[in-house]
Amino acid sequence: MRIGTPLDLSRSAALRRRAVAVDATLAYEGYVLQRDRLVDGAYPLFGERAAGAHVWDVDGNRYLDLILAYGTIILGHADPVVSEAVMREIRDGFAITLRKRVQVELAELLTSVIPHAEKVFLLKTGSDATSAAVRLSRVHTGRDRVIRWGYNGWHDWCATRPGGVPAEAQSVVDTFDYNDLDSLRRAFERHPGETACLLMMPFEVEPPAPGFLAGAAELAREHGALFVLDEMRSGFRMAPGGAQERYHVRADLVTFSKAMANGYPIAALVGREEVMRAVGEVHISSTFHVNGAEMAAAVATINQLRDGRLLTHVERLGERLQAGLRDQLVEHGVPGRVLGVPQMPFLRLTHPDEAIRSRAHDAFYTETTRRGLLLHPNHHWYVSAAMTDDDVDAALEATAAGFRAADRASDE
Repeated sequence: MRIGTPLDLSRSAALRRRAVAVDATLAYEGYVLQRDRLVDGAYPLFGERAAGAHVWDVDGNRYLDLILAYGTIILGHADPVVSEAVMREIRDGFAITLRKRVQVELAELLTSVIPHAEKVFLLKTGSDATSAAVRLSRVHTGRDRVIRWGYNGWHDWCATRPGGVPAEAQSVVDTFDYNDLDSLRRAFERHPGETACLLMMPFEVEPPAPGFLAGAAELAREHGALFVLDEMRSGFRMAPGGAQERYHVRADLVTFSKAMANGYPIAALVGREEVMRAVGEVHISSTFHVNGAEMAAAVATINQLRDGRLLTHVERLGERLQAGLRDQLVEHGVPGRVLGVPQMPFLRLTHPDEAIRSRAHDAFYTETTRRGLLLHPNHHWYVSAAMTDDDVDAALEATAAGFRAADRASDE
């Protein structure tokens, strides 16, 4: 690993100055990611290339990548099998209006791998898929209300910021406390007989308590609602069949994207045929839904994951990383918790003094970045199949330096 000296990020800084003049996502404070505000000059913003478990920024600095495009990469960057499958589609023309054979192949593959999936609706983004699930649930049940949990996309019914969203759009949407079946039961009971579906991520940084997901599914069915799993993050990462397979729970509808195609933009809504028939009664469309390149990427990705060996490798490396982080917290006396499942770990510093905690947080991520480890400070991380045991060792070397820096910052 590189020594923890300040990085040369001059090219990244120059690109950012250009981008602020024209790119709304960087120009306006409300949209700028917390990551990008970390410490001026300490965190890269623009990348140049990626391969396997690593990315390179525009200044030539190499990083072990544990952000992985927010979980869209599972095999590793630029996986050659996926790239070749995509290039074949590109060479043959991937946007030809007519449906391509690969669409049928992908739908067949999804129904063979995902438990209880009888029909498939291919879309483009995660927000497409969750919003489609809500619309189908409303048609199927004849109800309007939705109970949801987690991050489910940016459309009006689930937007996390109020700007530009009519109050009416979220007036029929409720939420509840995770891992708390009593909280969920109260949400159903507030509007008896009105809820179309319970749509939720199976987990975020806290794993599901024993029996929680099964209890949530049972409550939904008890109240005549559909149980919908939002598996954008967990799908094709926890197990080939996702959270249903891993946690032995049955959903009526399930949504996928991200790791499904190793970075290519595609999503899927799968579920029971009885519910999926509602596709014929709703309007859900996109010019790009039938493009074949992303479907080929998904087929190539899922075929490499379906026997479970690569996902076992990912889980084992994640367990090593989490165990090492726990040991380091104790060794360096930094108050904190290691969170998440092994495939999607995270670290939360917990010093009771907010100012001290903030200094330690910034010092930790500044130091780990300088040592070539790319972690997101405010979003859980991901492990890819391209990582090795040597990469885990390198990551733990960087985090040890990060904890030393955090400890020093706490004493300032």
